[in-house]
Amino acid sequence: MVHLIVGKKGKGKTKILLDKVNSEIKEISGNIVYLDKSTKHMYELNNKVRLIDVSECMIENSSEFLGFVSGIISQDHDLQQVYLDSFLKVACAEENGIEDVIAKLEKLGEKFNVDFILSVSMDADELPGGLKEKIIVSL
Repeated sequence: MVHLIVGKKGKGKTKILLDKVNSEIKEISGNIVYLDKSTKHMYELNNKVRLIDVSECMIENSSEFLGFVSGIISQDHDLQQVYLDSFLKVACAEENGIEDVIAKLEKLGEKFNVDFILSVSMDADELPGGLKEKIIVSL
């Protein structure tokens, strides 16, 4: 399942994402991975959450990003949730649009029983129609 937290840059999406991940770690039995463009929020995350700085992994397009996520899933059979802050940047989805990337994340999530929670720097009305139902927070 893919869930979206949407709003323009600077609206507070990261704070909501951090609060959600820190509350979820107490509730779920599996593992959580938090993908970000830096390690800036390292000390705001519960120490049980695995933070990955995607900027260090030389990902240049959305296909490489999807392969990267598939690799994370294949190495952790207890993975239950993946949080992605700055999704458009981290997934290299700014230039090609996000529908295709989110559709593939949805398929990965269904196949491996992993939930994806994405922070997207767009207003809800800017999203393609099929993605509006995935919004859990709109700022």
